[in-house]
Amino acid sequence: MLTKIQIKDIANENILVSDLSDSDLLDFCILANERYRSGKPIVTDENYDFIFIPELKKRLPKHPFLQKVEAENEGFSDEKIKLPEKMLSTDKAYTWNEIEKWLERITKFSDEISIPQSDIQIKGTAKLDGFAGYDDGNKLFTRGDGNKGSDITRVFQRGLSILNESERGQGPGEIVVKRSYFESHLSSHFEYPRNFQASLIKEKELDNFARDAIDAKAALFVPFKQLPFWQGSISEFKNQFLDIVMELEGGVDFDIDGVVFEIVNPELKAYMGSNRKFHRWQIAYKENKEKAQVKVISVTAQVGRTGKITPVAELEPTQLSGATIYRATGHHYGLVREQGLGAGSVVELTRSGMVIPKINKVLKTAEVDIPLNCPSCNSLLIWDSDFLMCPNVNACQDQIVGKMIYFFRILANNDGFGQATIQKLYEEGIRQVSDIYLLNVDKLVSMGFGDKTSQNLINQLDRSRQESIEDWRFLAAFGVQRLGMGNCENLLKNYSIEKVFNLSVDEIANIDGFAELTAELIFDGLLSIKSQYEVLISGGFDLEKTLLIDDNHANSNAFYKKKIVFTGTMSQSRSDLEKQAKSLGINVAKTVSSKTDFLIIGENVGQSKMNKAKNHNVKILSESEYLKKLNI
Repeated sequence: MLTKIQIKDIANENILVSDLSDSDLLDFCILANERYRSGKPIVTDENYDFIFIPELKKRLPKHPFLQKVEAENEGFSDEKIKLPEKMLSTDKAYTWNEIEKWLERITKFSDEISIPQSDIQIKGTAKLDGFAGYDDGNKLFTRGDGNKGSDITRVFQRGLSILNESERGQGPGEIVVKRSYFESHLSSHFEYPRNFQASLIKEKELDNFARDAIDAKAALFVPFKQLPFWQGSISEFKNQFLDIVMELEGGVDFDIDGVVFEIVNPELKAYMGSNRKFHRWQIAYKENKEKAQVKVISVTAQVGRTGKITPVAELEPTQLSGATIYRATGHHYGLVREQGLGAGSVVELTRSGMVIPKINKVLKTAEVDIPLNCPSCNSLLIWDSDFLMCPNVNACQDQIVGKMIYFFRILANNDGFGQATIQKLYEEGIRQVSDIYLLNVDKLVSMGFGDKTSQNLINQLDRSRQESIEDWRFLAAFGVQRLGMGNCENLLKNYSIEKVFNLSVDEIANIDGFAELTAELIFDGLLSIKSQYEVLISGGFDLEKTLLIDDNHANSNAFYKKKIVFTGTMSQSRSDLEKQAKSLGINVAKTVSSKTDFLIIGENVGQSKMNKAKNHNVKILSESEYLKKLNI
């Protein structure tokens, strides 16, 4: 049996999960779940989901605790009532691969009962992080163990509202508190919204915090039917998945725990059914922030194309998100020095989705080793705030190679010029991208490339010249500081690419979005790449020019400097509409937010964007209304 001190040390990560016995780990998970269900969590959802439960599944995969519905521990009387319908847990997916497997199961079941894949509809809603309940119109039940729950109808008698002032009897939902209200009124008194939400359903009298929240209609019962939702076909779901997730996660003013997707077709839902714990026709997607506690073997320094020295932690091999992780970035040497990241330290590691693993924090410190010299060129390193930098910009091999690799990666219209090829070219005296484009087959062969490889590389260089590429992408590929793709597009909306190299600092600073310091860095950076740019352009590149802001119409149109979003099927290409809008000084975004001014809709508009626009009081215009108002 764990002591109070042990429980506190495990929760605070003073005792590492790897040091726990199987029985202690199980006891802690059971306790953490009970405390979470009773509104008194001892660890964050993230740590429970991504550190403790995965470790328990690895050690005791068949334990009954992992096979049953996680029961609500409400602290009510022992009397339980059978629910009008089962409220099972929801199976979880943390990667797109897991979502794809769910879709494969759906199509398998649909084939068995001859439902065409094109007829299958999927619905998505935010997964609320509150107290689950079922409202049959007469009584409100807690979820309990999924089969039986407790009667908490008293919450309605106390004045608890239903979202959108809708009627009783809408089935499953959750008792929640508005996130904005919690932050402004309750966060100084309660650690988590769930701590507060528990007070709403207890048998004892309401305290003033609960009464005020109910009176302000900030504490609510939210039937799932009332949530903003997305609905569409499997193909639409696949093509828009990340946009759908972002919209649904940002569409409610409540704490959420991911997004729930389910099949709409009643016949298919009935056929797929459920197992003891989950409905097979439903799945919850949570952004994968899987964690692990890992020992550091050593810390090595790497040089980037900008001269920044990045500490890389070499780790004991660890499984995260289906991959074996051997190393992770330590961000910068200021953190190494501050947190004690060194050989022998223990770190908390996160890998979100399929992204490069990241060190969240150092759990056990060790002696640090701060390099004095650049590992590439041996130059004396200098500190720039928290960053160690190599000042040898023009002669540091790793910086030069990095810049050339970056160019081809951003250009993204040719193959073959990766790390190995660029490294070999550097060894043969190539120092900048413009030199590469001056090569021919004979020269490459003389450098040691094979005949066929040499011809392929030249073909790829020709292809990159001939295929159309946006001018802002071409400019961004040079890697000028503060000139990423977004800033390049902004710059080229105001000046053509031929003119940007002759701009003064003041002219750059006068462009919206560019401060004076940024303008100075861009000015110096453009000066440093001008000769390379001229060599490359003289060799011929098919650049797709950014439309310049039309000063004759920009200031006079009703949408100038407004933020708009296009959605649905338009009578003309949406891409053309977006380009035209940008040329008129209109800010075009992909998703609706509180900062959106107008939502321009065509045919077959998704309900989620419409709901989000209404929630944020965004003005909605049809395509024809927009064009008429544009008046050009």
